[in-house]
Amino acid sequence: MVNPNDQSLIGHLDEMRSRLIRTLAAFLVAMAAAFIYVKDIYQWLVRNMDQKLVLLGPSDVIWVYMMIAGVVAIAVTLPIAAYQAWKFVTPAIPKEAQRAALLFIPGISLLFIIGICFGYFILFPMVLHFMNQMAAQSFVTMYTAQNYFTFMIHMTVPFGLLFEMPAIVMFLTKLGLLNPNRLAKARKLAYFILALVAITITPPDILSDIIVIVPLFLLYEISISISKIVYRKQLKLAGEGGMTA
Repeated sequence: MVNPNDQSLIGHLDEMRSRLIRTLAAFLVAMAAAFIYVKDIYQWLVRNMDQKLVLLGPSDVIWVYMMIAGVVAIAVTLPIAAYQAWKFVTPAIPKEAQRAALLFIPGISLLFIIGICFGYFILFPMVLHFMNQMAAQSFVTMYTAQNYFTFMIHMTVPFGLLFEMPAIVMFLTKLGLLNPNRLAKARKLAYFILALVAITITPPDILSDIIVIVPLFLLYEISISISKIVYRKQLKLAGEGGMTA
């Protein structure tokens, strides 16, 4: 006799696989489209450089273009991935909350772009200037294209992901996995982790650390505020449902 629970599990796994395949397909299509315009994107990214970047091998240019196209594809695919995740967990969300939960899809894309812009326009030039000053007196600075863009991605993409914090907290609060009380109790640990991340990726001076730490702390506090709003609405809906019953 077939166990209904096993059938349900197989059905969930099949659905998860299909949604992962759709997300991967969207990523590949977006990457292929970005690759068509990758030279223009590259020229814009190096517009302020005084010298051309160096290639050490014939395949380096492919890796550089792949990295650039990959980041663009991630930004384009994020709302699709978020939608697929939302559709997968929709049965677990009350109907009254589904419309509000759907708002996190454009929000997650916007926050990723804001985080990328923060890393690219503020953090990356600040760290690059600091490194150039350190090397100016003793070295001739010559960047390879692969190392330059690897460094740029390390200074931008992590912040795109870190800036997703409010949207992820809202989503997890909708699912009942988080609440503002838990987030408030974990504040000290969260601050410590965020400060450690900021200090690790910034130059060794207090001003750079503060420039990165303050936005991360603000993001955490915004996340707690969003969680409070969502949690109160859920309690209100639950109370109304109990009264109706």
